[in-house]
Amino acid sequence: MVFKCQEDSFLREFKTKVVSCEKIKGGFNVILEDTVLFPEGGGQPSDHGRVNDRLVKSVIRKGAQAVHFIEDETESAPFAVGEEVSQSVDWDRRFDHMQQHSGQHLITAIFDREFQLNTKSWWLGTESSYIDLDAKDVTREQLERVEKICNQLIVDCTPVGVKVYEPNDPALQSDVTRATRGLPEDVTGPLRVVTIEGVESNMCCGTHVRNLGQLQAVKLLSVEKAKNKCLVHFLVGGRVLRKLSECYEREVQFNSLLNGGPVAHVELIKKLQSTVRGTQRVAKKLTTELAAAEAERLNKLQENPPKYVFLHRCDGPDSDFVNTFLRLSKLPETFIFLTNADTDSNGKGQMVLQGKQEDIAKLGPEMCSLLDGKGNAKGTRFNAKVNKLKNVVLCEKLVQTHFSEEGLAEK
Repeated sequence: MVFKCQEDSFLREFKTKVVSCEKIKGGFNVILEDTVLFPEGGGQPSDHGRVNDRLVKSVIRKGAQAVHFIEDETESAPFAVGEEVSQSVDWDRRFDHMQQHSGQHLITAIFDREFQLNTKSWWLGTESSYIDLDAKDVTREQLERVEKICNQLIVDCTPVGVKVYEPNDPALQSDVTRATRGLPEDVTGPLRVVTIEGVESNMCCGTHVRNLGQLQAVKLLSVEKAKNKCLVHFLVGGRVLRKLSECYEREVQFNSLLNGGPVAHVELIKKLQSTVRGTQRVAKKLTTELAAAEAERLNKLQENPPKYVFLHRCDGPDSDFVNTFLRLSKLPETFIFLTNADTDSNGKGQMVLQGKQEDIAKLGPEMCSLLDGKGNAKGTRFNAKVNKLKNVVLCEKLVQTHFSEEGLAEK
């Protein structure tokens, strides 16, 4: 089989016949005499498209055959063996992948030529792509040089050609091609070599543009350093334009929110951050003072301490208030039930209990369950994040009942 999904891919519709249609979980695996849908491979995701009116969103290669998965929960096969069917390609997806894949070849070749940095692998993502360079780091100057050279080759409309060779052809051993890299064991038949004129030749099964002018532009975004990896993220063609549109739309929103133009954005944000930090410091100080005042008010009851105390706050989760209040409280015999809620009143928040260990063990899990929370006890304290603070009243009744029954038991 010769996949019709390469440089003759401008064909939007293609007639072929069904070889097999096998029922599997969730649908059918369909093999055709030929295909215009590219099967996943070489770092490139598969094409999407249709066989007649049936949607195809997965194509994989098994040896010399492309297997098309058609989702279908019924037992009735959508096609009969030998039936002639019509294929079509999701062209927007195909052309995007062509741009990214040819762009990857170009970027890889220029890094290799200019800095002797080899590409170990690459990934074509849904938003951006990357190459994994055999390097510890890549400088901003190197990125700018590679990007400049790539875009000049695009301006020059450098031709991209494809030749097909038999596996034993001496031309595959040429120094100008990277075609001698290892092939998957199940690859059979002729081999394709993609050549960017005057730049490089590389064995590849993927889809590519006819000349670099179709790439429109290359943008190298960033360098991500991870363990034994140096990933250079990039965009090509339509993705560059989409990213520019997204950035411009955000810029316009920032103009309004910050009351200033793009040149002043960084400085305005720094001022805003400084203001926020100052406000946070003041809020923290006031929170601590409020917690101390609440604890002092409670401590005045030391001579006749209550069995339990309820305290609920609606100004958002604040561990500073909780910790300060509990630290300054001097009523070890009093059961304290603290809750605080998120400011959006969605029922989520925090629950903290403090008291005798036996009361915590008894009431903690029950109250946590009533508030749809997740937490645990540690000694004389129980902490939990909760999702249903509307049930606080039920928890209060539970506490009241518990201590009423405790009083009766003592009598």
